[in-house]
Amino acid sequence: MAAGVAVASVLLLTGCTTTVTGLPASIPVSSTPAGPTVPVSQVPMPTEASNGPCRYRPTPAQPPPTDRRVGLPNDPSPTPDTGTVVINLRTNDGDIPLTLNRAQAPCTVQSFEFLARQRFFDDTPCHRLTDYASPPLKVLQCGDPTGTGSGGPGYTIPDEKPTTLRPAPSTAPLPPGEQASVIYPAGTIAMANTGQPNSGGSQFFLVYGDSQLPPDYAVFGTTSPAGLAVLDQIAAAGIIVGTDPTSGAPTSTDGRPKLAVTIRQAVVQG
Repeated sequence: MAAGVAVASVLLLTGCTTTVTGLPASIPVSSTPAGPTVPVSQVPMPTEASNGPCRYRPTPAQPPPTDRRVGLPNDPSPTPDTGTVVINLRTNDGDIPLTLNRAQAPCTVQSFEFLARQRFFDDTPCHRLTDYASPPLKVLQCGDPTGTGSGGPGYTIPDEKPTTLRPAPSTAPLPPGEQASVIYPAGTIAMANTGQPNSGGSQFFLVYGDSQLPPDYAVFGTTSPAGLAVLDQIAAAGIIVGTDPTSGAPTSTDGRPKLAVTIRQAVVQG
């Protein structure tokens, strides 16, 4: 894996437990969060991909917690690719309103709305905060019901890589095979993944400061200025100091947020 991509890939986890460039791919937490106040419907784990154009693929080897088994999203043909979906993340630290853009990533938006309507995100933590300076990486990662960084919804969604983000400033020639980085602007909502093709699930990240990454993570919406203010508050509180597993040195740039963040409810407007 090329160095520039490796630094980014520690973000992106749905079942990834490897260590990359000395940073843990999953951030342990003290306990698994409580389930929803009203349990979602429990359904058997699907065994075959959906039949529509999105081809959501089940991951029976990595099932979600039993009270989060929601099956696969509906997968109509054609997939809706116009308009927006408004979802309010009601957290213990304040509301983070999201506007999802179907034109940017229709399969991703379709999946995210499905999970929100199924209450998959309710009472789940935002388990990871990063604050790298160079290259900049400033994101809050959420969407894992286990809170470990390795949980997902029991299925994966296809890659919908962004094509319109501006290139990041380049200071040196790229090694062979390495992708040029782009800027994920503050306010962006993007999908996490394991670094493997078509491996996104339920984990997503909220960008609170312009961040430099390879264009591997589907951009599917934005948060409002009010949402950014909440993210800034969380980021300003800092990161719980952990230990770099390679060097043994303390690190305070990647870990659990000091200001605990729980999505109490993800409310679809309309």
